[in-house]
Amino acid sequence: MESAALILWVLTAGGGFVLLALWLKNGGMAQGERGKIRPPLIMSHFLLAATGLVLWIVYVATDSDALAWIAFVLLAIVAALGLTMFAVWLRQRQGAAPAAGGAPARTTAAGPGGEPAEQRFPVAIVGLHGVLAVTTVVLVFLTAVGVGD
Repeated sequence: MESAALILWVLTAGGGFVLLALWLKNGGMAQGERGKIRPPLIMSHFLLAATGLVLWIVYVATDSDALAWIAFVLLAIVAALGLTMFAVWLRQRQGAAPAAGGAPARTTAAGPGGEPAEQRFPVAIVGLHGVLAVTTVVLVFLTAVGVGD
């Protein structure tokens, strides 16, 4: 189960890296206070997820129960940050519903084209990243508690 968790964590990280690259490409760091997802939030999510992944790799190599639990706690924090960003992203998307004339309503002028950088995320990648993340959290937890030993 630890290998399955590792594979899913790597796939989740791949999707997250794509989203981060799109956010950076579309001016995410420059939008600062004008954007809805603040740079410290998204960068903390990324850095803690990467740290947890490295710890999980070390856990898989060493079978240290302490590392499994530390990686899980980091992953739980990462998940909370991710849910926060997802809620902001979803609220923005709902607020940008088409106006009476058929054009999307612009509720904020943050990035290129008057929209926050995160609104350029493909819905499919956001969804896949979230599903993989939830599955990863469950597998990491099950492994940490000893299911499948």
